[in-house]
Amino acid sequence: MRLFLTYVLIVVCGISFAQEKQYASYFDVNYFKGNISLHNNDILHLIQGHPEGVILSWNKKTFGFKDWEQRYNYPDYGVSFAYQDLKNEVLGNNYSLYAHYNFYFFNRILMMRVGQGLTYTTNPYHKEDNYRNIAFGTRLMSSTYVMLNYKMERIFGRFGLQGGMSLIHYSNANVKAPNTSINSMTLNLGVTYSLEDSDPEYQDTLADDDRRFTEPIKYNFAFRTGYNESDIINSGQFAMYIVSAYADKRINRKSALQFGTDVFFSNFLKEYINYKSVAFDEEDVSGEEDHKRIGVFAGHELFMNRTSLVTQLGYYVYYPFDFEGRTYVRVGMKRYFNDKWFAALTLKSHGFKAEAVELGIGVRL
Repeated sequence: MRLFLTYVLIVVCGISFAQEKQYASYFDVNYFKGNISLHNNDILHLIQGHPEGVILSWNKKTFGFKDWEQRYNYPDYGVSFAYQDLKNEVLGNNYSLYAHYNFYFFNRILMMRVGQGLTYTTNPYHKEDNYRNIAFGTRLMSSTYVMLNYKMERIFGRFGLQGGMSLIHYSNANVKAPNTSINSMTLNLGVTYSLEDSDPEYQDTLADDDRRFTEPIKYNFAFRTGYNESDIINSGQFAMYIVSAYADKRINRKSALQFGTDVFFSNFLKEYINYKSVAFDEEDVSGEEDHKRIGVFAGHELFMNRTSLVTQLGYYVYYPFDFEGRTYVRVGMKRYFNDKWFAALTLKSHGFKAEAVELGIGVRL
């Protein structure tokens, strides 16, 4: 028994040691201050002062012990917490939690961070108490931030410095009106602190022909759903359903090109058509127009291990009712459970105007 326990202890210590050699981590703290960008004249009354805040992050480094880490120049991944004072009592303050990746360029002195998460806002729209806040229609929203920093680690022992600029976006993606959203353009300055005395060596083990990759055309089928509301406040939230079929072709280990079709069953649009027919006689809307839409799209998928980034540009070929134009954009993330099945979280918009957040599941055959 003692021998068995000794063996288990050696194995556990060995695994811990291996993990310690393969990875390292660090914290960073970034103070930021800037301006709210005027992307919509309706929010002009909300822009006051210079919003400021802080971003606290934990980051786990990669060193190429997995092939995908080498292909993406050894990125970091981690979690961030952000606080922002929007310098306007109408808007209140925002508290956000993100998952993020850090990508490196120019001998790792330039870092680009992309974070996606959720935000809690303290003072959303209320028809009586806060009717001026047309930016945030709900307390809980989605948020994206992009940070571009010049970065130097371990300047003073374990401490380093970084500085640059950030874009922070808040939106509830029309889950509930109003939702004009807010974008902050900021400058930031931060400090990094490494949690280990030293880092492992970067691995360079990819074969010379690693970029050569072939795969037959794959056929994808996806079902997406969610709920949203039109821009008419208190018009009601309705479920939506989207059925998609598309083909994709991997052109290398990182990228695939897509082409396919979407069928949209957007029930909020049925209510919106009825509203327009009653409230705006001059627009010649009968109320009998079909709320369904059919689109064709071309897209790109960027693969990172079992996670991928999807971008698609679509055009409605069946478009019986005019709503926000005939082109649409979809961006989001997919997570593969295995070689075939995946889940997806995507945002559909018309230009910079979001229509819906879509939660989906699909298969790639």
